[in-house]
Amino acid sequence: MSFISNMPKDREMMLKKIGVSSVDELFKDVPADKRFPRVDMPKPLSEPEILLELSKLSAKNASAECYDWFLGAGVYNHFVPSVVGALITRGEFLTAYTPYQPEVSQGTLEAIFEYQTMISELTGMDVVNASHYDGATALAEAAIMSVRSTRKRHKVVLAQGLHPEYRDIIETYFQGLDMELSDGDLDDQTAGYIVQNPTWTGEILDVKAEAAKAHDAGAMLIVHTDPISLGVLEAPGACGADIVTAEGQSLGVGMNWGGPMLGIFATTQKNIRKMPGRIIGETIDERGNRGCVLTFAAREQHIRREKATSNICSNQGLAALSAAIYLAALGKSGFKKVAELSWHKAHYAAAEIARIDGFSLKTKGHFFKEFLVETPVPAEDIFAKLKEKFILPGLPLSRLGGGDKELLVCVTEVNSKEQIDRLVAALKEVK
Repeated sequence: MSFISNMPKDREMMLKKIGVSSVDELFKDVPADKRFPRVDMPKPLSEPEILLELSKLSAKNASAECYDWFLGAGVYNHFVPSVVGALITRGEFLTAYTPYQPEVSQGTLEAIFEYQTMISELTGMDVVNASHYDGATALAEAAIMSVRSTRKRHKVVLAQGLHPEYRDIIETYFQGLDMELSDGDLDDQTAGYIVQNPTWTGEILDVKAEAAKAHDAGAMLIVHTDPISLGVLEAPGACGADIVTAEGQSLGVGMNWGGPMLGIFATTQKNIRKMPGRIIGETIDERGNRGCVLTFAAREQHIRREKATSNICSNQGLAALSAAIYLAALGKSGFKKVAELSWHKAHYAAAEIARIDGFSLKTKGHFFKEFLVETPVPAEDIFAKLKEKFILPGLPLSRLGGGDKELLVCVTEVNSKEQIDRLVAALKEVK
């Protein structure tokens, strides 16, 4: 039975307010034959028949289980241990929402607290919030925070190598705000300097040099990173970052056809009150027992709207829990191994592809799990031909404003040597 909250008197008041006498009069501009059109639906199916139909439809998808998968560019095919799914689908986690009442939310609060602690260690930052919708929105919030944290400055400068879709999100967030986005040089109006490391095409930057560049100009350094890369790279916090953001999907969340994602956001103790989102803290109760509480929550529901630091109205609690379970299950050595395998397999693939006539490696120097290849024919043609062989060779960069003959290849720990060799063999046949 449908539930309509409006009582007859409520409808009468609303109709009177807009100057009409009835619902029929309200919809008089809609042709009568269009108001209640006949919908030809097939006959109802039984549950087994529906499941069979859904299976046929899902078989049309190109999944990482059926293809040799070398797609990346923001969403990555990393292994998700079975323990992650087993724990996050427990009712007490799956149905939990915002833990406003600590006396009945200790499980959720402690899980988020552990997530914050592990991400803090991983990024080398003092505090971590919990959390944002995805890496792009976390980065946009970081850009806004840098302007609000540096008085009388209104410009945010983007370094080369930032994912083009992330730039689009930041531009959207800046609409209506007295803030400027720039690709130019840093100056005395620069509040924040955004660097993606590794870049969206995989190159590894000297973050310490970028930090010096930002700080010499009086700006905050914002580093957007791949959390898996921190298994082999120095933590951004140790390199001088003021804010660190990341897309946490790689940490046990799975690709899930593009969502949900996990926006990681970390900063220094100095900037904690400027940070959007919320922070779970540890305390003791009146009996001396350890407990967790919602410590900071600079959001519209808690303080005056004009004083709020963010328009994030919920968090990715289940995705954050997935990341916490993933990190705990792998441990430091396991996490480092994932990063090392991704590093070495990507470099092996790049070296083999570079040996093919007509192909060349555009990514220079060290890179992490992704690299850019120049192809002898349009990359879209290569993608189409190899897809027929159940190989997704990478992302044709023309889809994101790049060249027609550029292919972004991603290799992670789940790609076997046999898969890489099949990719190389298939590319050799390209003409």
